[in-house]
Amino acid sequence: MVNNVVNLTLTKSRSYQARAKRLKKLWLGMAVAAFFGTLLVGYLAWPLSPTDLGVGNRLLTSGLLASWRDGNVVVLVRHEERCDRSSNPCFGPADGLTIQGTQQAKEIGKAFKTLGMESADILSSPTTRTAQTSQFMFGKTLLSPGPLAICGDAMGEEILSHKQPGRNLVLITHSACINDFEQALGYPHAVTAEYGSALFVEVLGNGHFKTLGIMNSVDWPAAIKQL
Repeated sequence: MVNNVVNLTLTKSRSYQARAKRLKKLWLGMAVAAFFGTLLVGYLAWPLSPTDLGVGNRLLTSGLLASWRDGNVVVLVRHEERCDRSSNPCFGPADGLTIQGTQQAKEIGKAFKTLGMESADILSSPTTRTAQTSQFMFGKTLLSPGPLAICGDAMGEEILSHKQPGRNLVLITHSACINDFEQALGYPHAVTAEYGSALFVEVLGNGHFKTLGIMNSVDWPAAIKQL
């Protein structure tokens, strides 16, 4: 009789322990699934790059056109196709643009003229390819002071030092510099800027920046038709 009681008690104890282990594994599995689910949602929601302004009517809906008319915009434009990294014929020096790059720069310049360039200043990084891009886009070149491009962690402050109140600033620059600025704006995983692409940023009253989006060169014609 005693043995039967003892055996019954041990059986219940083992059953309880087994259930507890199963529940523990279940909860652990659910916690792990929830953790990775949260990571996945966060990754999908993470803004890899600024808004694509070439989609739909975003030149208007993003507020870009209104800010541009008020002279509150800074634009970082990547130079056009560089000769020393292309098999296309060069326009001139090897550190400059290809002939195709000069033609594409002219087309982008026409798009900017549609926005209106009366209240815009143009500044170019001090390299042959950026100077040529500026010349073919806007018919003039003004180099930024100093031997180096405006890049790095503190480039926002330097950009603001060249921005005049009520006037937009167009900076012809490099993909690495655009990437630096995108990181400062909260886009550390942004896709590398294409040749001729433009990053539009609004300068707010407190001197802070608001990212408006990116326009790739091939998207200008369709976007301009929406205006």
